[in-house]
Amino acid sequence: MSYKTILVHADESRRAAEIINVAASMAHASQAHLVGVATTGISKFATLSDSELHNAYLAQHVVFMRERATRALQEFNVQVAQLGLNSIESRLIEDEPGTGLVLQARYADLVVLGQVDLEQPSALLQQDLPQYVLLHAARPILVVPSVGQFSELHRHIMVAWDASPSAIRAITHALPLLKQAKSVDVVVLNAGDADFDDVHGEQPGADIALYLARHGVKVNVVCHHTKIEVGEALLSFATMQDASLIVMGGYGHTRFREVLLGGATRTILRSMTIPVFMSH
Repeated sequence: MSYKTILVHADESRRAAEIINVAASMAHASQAHLVGVATTGISKFATLSDSELHNAYLAQHVVFMRERATRALQEFNVQVAQLGLNSIESRLIEDEPGTGLVLQARYADLVVLGQVDLEQPSALLQQDLPQYVLLHAARPILVVPSVGQFSELHRHIMVAWDASPSAIRAITHALPLLKQAKSVDVVVLNAGDADFDDVHGEQPGADIALYLARHGVKVNVVCHHTKIEVGEALLSFATMQDASLIVMGGYGHTRFREVLLGGATRTILRSMTIPVFMSH
């Protein structure tokens, strides 16, 4: 198994170059086809009346949004051309970022996009874009933090293992990366708790470690007990272990329920300092 088509979100944010660089590096390592997608932000469901079509301000705004997306793709093309990739493509999508990326993700093995940058908010990007794509694309996503440079994703990967269906999907989707990794830590939190005994078995992490070892992954199991929130514990452990990538399952709810329930996914996507590979 390897990634044959990688989709990357191209925009004019200050982090666009780093996000594209991460995606391009993965495409180069896998000899994959890299698709850069820029969206205009104009919903494909939007319809304009005759009076609106003749509104000079509105027409100018539509032109501006299309020109902005076009510039993002031009910058994508220049950047990837310099990296010497063999197979690249750029797509201008007349849609909002969330729905546009979800549609294009149907034809890719992996989606690469950026963490929401709170220091550079954009009216064109929804504040839960990674969560939206994660929940609706039926594809794994790789989220690149809003700060830092990341050239060695496979150096030391941390896998968050809770024996859930989303976690096993994330591991399965991340196998190309895991097999390249110099070392992999499977981290099991609070395995002795009654809530987890029935899914982890007598030796928490042993079965998934054996599964990975059969794929040639250099794996180590770490069981850890914590009283802090799971997402914060994972981020703290990743920092202590100097991890280069976190692999984990993702889950989500409607926005209202997410605010009420919190959760590891929301914490990770808000406070991540290294790239995170997620599958739902």
